[in-house]
Formats: sequence, structure tokens, C-alpha cells
Amino acid sequence: MSKKIAIYPGTFDPITNGHVDVIERAAKLFDNVIVLISINSKKDSLFSVEERAEMAKEAIKNITNATVDIHKGLTVDYAKAKDAIALIRGVRAISDFEYEFQIALMNRKLDKDVNTVFLMPHEKYTYLNSSIIRELARLHQDVSEFVSPFVAARLKEKFKKLI
Repeated sequence: MSKKIAIYPGTFDPITNGHVDVIERAAKLFDNVIVLISINSKKDSLFSVEERAEMAKEAIKNITNATVDIHKGLTVDYAKAKDAIALIRGVRAISDFEYEFQIALMNRKLDKDVNTVFLMPHEKYTYLNSSIIRELARLHQDVSEFVSPFVAARLKEKFKKLI
């Protein structure tokens, strides 16, 4: 029997506790979850793709069936190459769903065999996103409640350099 592989793509700039919560949920449903650090040409990232991968690896180190990889290009092509059966998307609010629904339909058009699975994070993370975390850290606020200690330290270090 083949393993059920899921891909959880995102920019993860940085990875938050909300992301980790979704990864933990996905890891209970699939044999393997690949956290795919995507390179999005429309976004200016605070952290390099290598830094984001390093933070993600540290954040999910205790999830034994989850790994991290980097990909530039269509996520659906990566999913095909890995024989993945699903793309995981975290949905916090209706506004997330509308955007994610469009992406899911396009992915289905590109490859009918890759399904999109929407997972909701724990309600304590529904307001959380990487943009808010970056802004709080930029303003030298404590973000340790929202990200791993490693990520919090990296944010602090990054914004010390930008002062």
C-alpha cells in the first residue's frame, strides 16, 4: 500500500504556531506531510527561503512524519512529482476560504488527481498570520506567544539589524 502524502505549501515568512497547528492536524490524517516553502514572486519576504526552511524545520522537529522542502514553481507540479494525494490549506476565516477556493479549483484543473484539503487551526490561532507577526516584531513587541522560541529569536535578530 502506498503512503498517503500531503503537501502544505506556503511562504511561511515566518512559520507561526497557527501553521504548526495545521501541520499537526495534517500529520494525523496523512502518512507524510511535506511543508513546502514556496517562492512567491509577488511577495517581498523578510527572510530568505533558506532561513524560512530552517525556521520551519526547527518548528516541526517533533512531528515525526513531517518534513520541509523548498520549491519554486507550481505547487501542483511538485505534488505530482512527490506522488502526493492532497494539498493542505489552512483556513481561518471566510476571506481565506474565498481565495483558497479559487486556488483549489485551478489546481484541480491542472491535475484532477490532487485534492485540496482545508484544515482549520485551533480557534486561538484564527487571527494569527505571518504579516501581523512581522509587524509586531518590527515594532519590538514580544511575539513568543505566537511563534516558536527559535522563530522569535530570529525575528528579534532580524529587526535589530534593520534599526
